[in-house]
Amino acid sequence: MEKNNYAFTDIRANHRQEKPRTAGVTEIRGPYYTVMGQRYLKDVLETMGDHVDILKFAGGAFTLMPEKQLKELLDLAHDYGVKVSTGGFMETVLTQGPEAVDYYINECKRVGFDIIEVSTGFITMPIDDIVRVVERVQKAGLLAKPEIGVQFGAGGTNTIAQNEAAGISDPARAIEIGKKCLDAGAYMLMIESEGITESVETWRTEIASRFAAELGTDKVMFEAADPDVFAWYIKNYGPDVNLFVDHSQIVQLEGLRRGIWGNNELWGRVITFDGNDK
Repeated sequence: MEKNNYAFTDIRANHRQEKPRTAGVTEIRGPYYTVMGQRYLKDVLETMGDHVDILKFAGGAFTLMPEKQLKELLDLAHDYGVKVSTGGFMETVLTQGPEAVDYYINECKRVGFDIIEVSTGFITMPIDDIVRVVERVQKAGLLAKPEIGVQFGAGGTNTIAQNEAAGISDPARAIEIGKKCLDAGAYMLMIESEGITESVETWRTEIASRFAAELGTDKVMFEAADPDVFAWYIKNYGPDVNLFVDHSQIVQLEGLRRGIWGNNELWGRVITFDGNDK
């Protein structure tokens, strides 16, 4: 990937790590709510590729695409230094048994995925079994990214009433899962937003704060596919917090990270200091 040159370089903006980043990682949603082909993704990455670290599929969308077009998307992402994640689909595969899990992991590697999200939002599994799946993904040479959260049935875009009826689980269990998965070599943890900032009457930010405190902000990525939500995370954890947003929100998010724009509450207040800010 050829290095981009920018105009307006004498206007100060917050310092950001060069890719591959270990802080301030931005993951964007790929095909799910909208179709995304090679031409669409190329437009996104030609203009904003420097600010994108991971492209995430959702809902098994990759199983609905012709293999040729799927590989073109993955190859294009890699051309721009962007890793590609399966997103949440593992729970579907897990219901079909160990052989299906092995097939899925091998197929992900064959077509060119970098990250397998180990999601269990619709199912309940023993913690040690989740860890075994993580280890299996890592052994295959891929990056395991377990998803943890507190909402039963997360991932199904439930209504507030449905989530309240299902109830939430103890954050301590999610933290235990997260710690054991990190000990097993997991790349990063995805924090599911349902039950915290999505489909709730009132945000449960104390849960997000507990995850950050006990797992470490460098090891977690918060789902924040709403501008008010990612603004809250940046306000509380700074521009280097790891966030998952919709691909339509890249510009807005990066503007906040760089401190060049923001809402009324954050404009002019998000800064970095490394001695070499430009």
